[in-house]
Order: sequence, then structure tokens, then C-alpha cells
Amino acid sequence: MLARSIRTMTATEANEAIRAFMSARADRPLWPEEQAEYERLLEAWAAAVRRDLAMAA
Repeated sequence: MLARSIRTMTATEANEAIRAFMSARADRPLWPEEQAEYERLLEAWAAAVRRDLAMAA
């Protein structure tokens, strides 16, 4: 599904992936497996933000 590993995504890439993922669901509730995928993407975004903050410090 994702071209890059979730672990190596930048915050921008993760944000774009989250937006595309949610847009494809047309504002309907997520199925359990979709919720799990959303949570993985959100985790990737948070990790990328933490990496960016650590590099800036």
C-alpha cells in the first residue's frame, strides 16, 4: 500500500498518507482493520514529528 516504509516516512509524507486514506473513506466510520491502519499512519506521523524535533534541538 505505502511506497515507503512507515518507519522512514517524513511528517509531510505521513500527513499526506493520512489525508489520502481518510479521503478515500468519504467520511464514513472506519472498519476495525481500517482503524488499525489509520492508527499505524498516525504513529508514523508522530514518530516523524519527534524525529524532526530531535534534529532541530
